[in-house]
Amino acid sequence: MLTVRKSSDRGFADHGWLQSFHSFSFADYYDPAHMGFGPLRVINEDRVAPGQGFATHGHRDMEIISYVLDGTLEHEDSMGNGSVLRYGNVQRMSAGTGVRHSEFNHSQSAPVHFLQIWIEPNMKGIAPGYEEKTFELESKQGRLRLIASPDGRDGSVLIHQDAVLYASILDAGDRIEHPLASGRRAYLHVASGHLAVNGIGLSAGDALMASNEQLVSLGQAAKAEVLLFDLPD
Repeated sequence: MLTVRKSSDRGFADHGWLQSFHSFSFADYYDPAHMGFGPLRVINEDRVAPGQGFATHGHRDMEIISYVLDGTLEHEDSMGNGSVLRYGNVQRMSAGTGVRHSEFNHSQSAPVHFLQIWIEPNMKGIAPGYEEKTFELESKQGRLRLIASPDGRDGSVLIHQDAVLYASILDAGDRIEHPLASGRRAYLHVASGHLAVNGIGLSAGDALMASNEQLVSLGQAAKAEVLLFDLPD
C-alpha cells in the first residue's frame, strides 16, 4: 500500500523567528491520523531566523537526527559537545537517560534550514551519546547513501533502533530501486526538487509511505534530494 502525504497537508507553526512544518503530530499540532510511522516519530522542517534558535531544553529516550539543508546550525549539549553543522553534516544525539541541548542559527545574516528527525529507540535508559559525520555531495548523487543504521556500518551514524536511513540526490536520468524485505516498511521524504516514487509524482515537502510493498523505485527526478527510511513494521 502506498500513501502520499502532501507538503501542504503537514502541520505548520509560525513563531516569527521559526517557521516549522510538522510531518507528524508535534507540540500544538495534533492529528491522530499522523502520530508517526513505525518508530519514526518526528520530521520537522525548520527554518530559523539569523541569530535565533532553541534555548537549552531536555530530551529522554529518543534518537534525534539533524540534517542541514542550508545555512549553519550551532549545537551545544550537556555532554560537553559543541559544533557548527553545515550542509553535508549529519548529527545524531541519543537522549537516553536524559540530555539537555540548545540549537541556534550560527549566522547573524542568513537563515538556517534543516530537518529535525526523531526515531523512537528499541531500548530505554541508555547512556546519552553524540555523533557527527560528514557525507559529501558526491557520495549521494545517483545512489542511496547510508547515513544512519543500527550498527554504524559504511560510515553511517549509529542509532538504537532496527531502522536505516539513506540520503540521495537525483537528477534527470537517475533511477534507483530499493527492495523492502518482509516485515519492513518505507517512508520517503522529499527535501527538495521533485521526482516520481513508484510512479507517483512528489515535490519538496511531500512524503510517501510504503507498507506491504516489495520495492521502492525512484526516478524521473529534477534536482531532487530525498531521505529514505527503511523501518520495521
